[in-house]
Amino acid sequence: VTHIGLPAILKTRRLGYDGKGQILIETHSDVDHAWNALGGQPLILEGFVSFARELSILAVRGQDGAIVCYPLVENVHRNGILHRSIVPAPGLTAEVNILAETYARRVLEALDYVGVLAIELFEVEADSKGDGARLLANEMAPRVHNSGHWTIEGAVTSQFENHLRAIAGLPLGETSARGYAAMVNLIGGLPDVAMLLALPDTHLHLYDKAPRPGRKLGHVTICARDEALLAERLAVVEQYVLASTR
Repeated sequence: VTHIGLPAILKTRRLGYDGKGQILIETHSDVDHAWNALGGQPLILEGFVSFARELSILAVRGQDGAIVCYPLVENVHRNGILHRSIVPAPGLTAEVNILAETYARRVLEALDYVGVLAIELFEVEADSKGDGARLLANEMAPRVHNSGHWTIEGAVTSQFENHLRAIAGLPLGETSARGYAAMVNLIGGLPDVAMLLALPDTHLHLYDKAPRPGRKLGHVTICARDEALLAERLAVVEQYVLASTR
């Protein structure tokens, strides 16, 4: 804490996800409580980052070294759990898009990786020197990722299909989006399924899990031909979903 400063996030090194296994430390008086609450075991302390928004880059590398990237995704979390992803990320600049793809390619090539890789990125505003926007890596997931579930209906080739193509040594599929899309997680409880499925271009995926607070039970993908229509449809879906969240 003396070295990194406060506020900071204390995290477990294993089995931490969806806000689990992490505690925000705001003052020095919080340190002992956080340490004991997480079991007094070896932990990770991360500096607190003030960021404009979180983005995800999903990239795929084949056995032959070919690399393709999906459009950048904007993520919104609630209580440490991914609530919503929108693609393409609104207000995206060419600079940020190129930077994210460059980082993903470097990681894939350095690891000689095959399959889908997701990197969550904090978009940080320009610094006092006037330099352009910066991207700081928050998490790297060596697998298909929740923020890429929109690709099932919203992309030419889903992240799941491309992962299988990659590890099977087959040509990688096209990754462009079919217009605009959003994904909303179903957390803790399920909305009225009939009401959801009555909405246009709305797709429901259930994971066959028993409801409990904070648990992902499925997700909804909404597709649209333009940004305004997507926002309109997303607002209706979120009303249904948030009413059932626990």
